[in-house]
Amino acid sequence: MIGGLLGYHWAFSEAIEMQDSVLIQIAGLVQGGSLTGGRALHGVDLDAEVWLIDQATAPQASEDDARLWSLKDGLALAVRNGQPIRVLLRTRADGARFAVAQRTSVRDEIASDMAFRTVLPIAALIPCLLLVTAIVIARSLRPMVHLAGDLDGRRADDMTLLPTAQMPSELHPFIASINGLLQRMRLLMDQQRRFVAEAAHELRTPITALSLQAENLAAVDLPSSARDRVGSLRQGIGRTRHLLEQLLALARQDAGQADAVAMPVVRLDDVAKEVVAGLLPEAASRGIDLGFVLVEPAVVRSEAVMPAALLRNLLDNALRFTSQGGRIDAWVYRDGDAAILQIEDSGPGVAPEEIGRIFEPFFRGQHQEGDGVGLGLSIVKRIVDRLGGSVEVANMTEGGRTGLRVLVKLPAATA
Repeated sequence: MIGGLLGYHWAFSEAIEMQDSVLIQIAGLVQGGSLTGGRALHGVDLDAEVWLIDQATAPQASEDDARLWSLKDGLALAVRNGQPIRVLLRTRADGARFAVAQRTSVRDEIASDMAFRTVLPIAALIPCLLLVTAIVIARSLRPMVHLAGDLDGRRADDMTLLPTAQMPSELHPFIASINGLLQRMRLLMDQQRRFVAEAAHELRTPITALSLQAENLAAVDLPSSARDRVGSLRQGIGRTRHLLEQLLALARQDAGQADAVAMPVVRLDDVAKEVVAGLLPEAASRGIDLGFVLVEPAVVRSEAVMPAALLRNLLDNALRFTSQGGRIDAWVYRDGDAAILQIEDSGPGVAPEEIGRIFEPFFRGQHQEGDGVGLGLSIVKRIVDRLGGSVEVANMTEGGRTGLRVLVKLPAATA
């Protein structure tokens, strides 16, 4: 905008100077005797007339003419017949004076037209320049956009280095810095996984020994107060043992790097039947109706322990939050290219503000029931991610029911 205004002003000034040069050239011809005074000279444009006025033949009656001839030789602004003019006064060798004049309005119109024609191509070129600049910037930033898409589409634990091939050399230092950060993060994650796995493994032996001693105390004749304390001790040991088992399971899932395509084929319906059968005694002891609503053949690619651990943690979570006399329903079926595992319970559900955090490790929410440590659903999410599936959690509201619905979708395989 500023450049256009400056260009217009410069072109306007140049046009005015050019018209002054025309007046000077005409005055030179008159002074040399090539032209005689007292007539109007027309160029290509009839409106751009120039008057040649000779003082000897011009009338002197008007005040405008008197003021005009009182001016000194040279270029000046004056008024003649009520119109502003640009005038050049000269004196011949014999002392006679003449004037070459042009209306100011005509000069400004010519100068404005010339300035506009000068700026018009630049104004038309600006959108083209903006378009070319946008294309160049978009092509230059396209590799950066691809890198950002690669990073956004990765799993949280994918620390694969970014490629530098076919990338502009200007991006190599940036990619090298990102790769260095990924390597440091992978090292920290490996150290954390090893620490958790080793600590949990080392603690299993003393916890098992404590559990055995607590079980032995149950057979000893103890006062009622001591039995209550032994019961509390056994509950604490059981919770600790459960925590260690979950930590070991989480460490195994974090350490597993097998490709889902290379995994063996597992029948999800058979695994679900085995897990539900194993939990039926616990459900029956608490008066909970645990069973299948639908079981259809469904095959996935996975290690055998992975879908079993997934379903066991889902059902364990449902049993923990379902009160006595409640109900837990399970579905296993095939839907297009997906194998579906669905669990519904009649518990209190999850608070809306917490439903987005239930897959975080050690998050237990407002309803903290049983000896859970907040790792079950986190392990479920890790297993589902490794198998290339998805998991959705929602509170049930239809038909006046309450409870939690968990829907797991896994890529189906051919049997």
